[in-house]
Amino acid sequence: MKYALKQCNNEQIMNALSETPVRIIENLATAVLLFGKDLQLLFINSAGEGLLSVSHNRVAGMTPKQIWPNSSFFYEAIQRALYSGSTCIERGVELNLNNAQTILVDCMITPVLVNEAAEEILVELVDTDAFVRVMQEANQQTVQEAAKESVQGMAHEIKNPLGGIRGAAQLLERELENKDLLEYTQLIINESDRLRHFIDRMLTTSNQPAKSAMNIHEVLEYVVSVVCAENEQPLKFKKDYDPSIPSIKADREQIIQAILNLIRNAVQAIDDDGVITLRTRIRRQVTIQHRLNRHIIEVDIIDDGPGIPPEIEAGAFYPLVTGRAEGTGLGLSIAQQLIQSHGGLINYERKESDTYFSILLPMEYENE
Repeated sequence: MKYALKQCNNEQIMNALSETPVRIIENLATAVLLFGKDLQLLFINSAGEGLLSVSHNRVAGMTPKQIWPNSSFFYEAIQRALYSGSTCIERGVELNLNNAQTILVDCMITPVLVNEAAEEILVELVDTDAFVRVMQEANQQTVQEAAKESVQGMAHEIKNPLGGIRGAAQLLERELENKDLLEYTQLIINESDRLRHFIDRMLTTSNQPAKSAMNIHEVLEYVVSVVCAENEQPLKFKKDYDPSIPSIKADREQIIQAILNLIRNAVQAIDDDGVITLRTRIRRQVTIQHRLNRHIIEVDIIDDGPGIPPEIEAGAFYPLVTGRAEGTGLGLSIAQQLIQSHGGLINYERKESDTYFSILLPMEYENE
């Protein structure tokens, strides 16, 4: 083995060894920041950019005070670690992000020693709630899959006799001498058709996505035009699109259906003066369905309605759960299943007086 190593190109070995640590750190799910002795930021990995909602170019050379202007803890802890040479570990530290969001993080601040003197400071940050969210996501997916199979099995059993009921009503219609009774046979036929269509909607979510190149903003504009055509009253939409999002590979019809269900939900929630905001962003290093995605698209559908009733919030994405008397309880469930079939997820969150439905969709580029 030693002899074989000697035959290798020494320059190739050194290049590979020097690149390996950076490659490993860049692919970690843990946020990693490296500060120099002058407390200026030297490096931040992709997970750090994602957690802090910043780019490397924006924060390179900044001090902890500049990066976290509303949190004195990090500056003091990093400075203390630099002078003492000891590691600082803290759990549940409040971190204020640039997007006005506040999260809790577990952090480890470690001095990098050279000849027993701290030359650099390594900061590791982990979202405290990340593990809890992953477990909740896994539990939601398991329960929803079981509910989906149960509902689809029931739907098949209901669908079979509907054809017979409709056919019998048509035959009865031909035999009736009293034409005043035709309204009842028409009612049977119409309700049979409505139920059949209702059941078909429950069963179509089992189809695998037929992916092709699509633009998420074109899809959003199309859905907005459909929803506006459905409603007699004018609707107010505010659009905040990230123009840098490229075309991706997805099933256009399924993505349209998922977004349509969510926007219809928002329309039903707002009053006459209500506003629906559509926002798109790229996020980095996001774990969905136990898979770490380097880049995802986040589509936020935000309305200023009252949100989901607290008593059904936990099961909002389950089939047949609804807070409206006229609702079917399928809109959110179908939307979630369609996005999950793309390896994504829909999150619900109530922030102050606004309702957020966020579609997290892994990016598959057109040229892949």
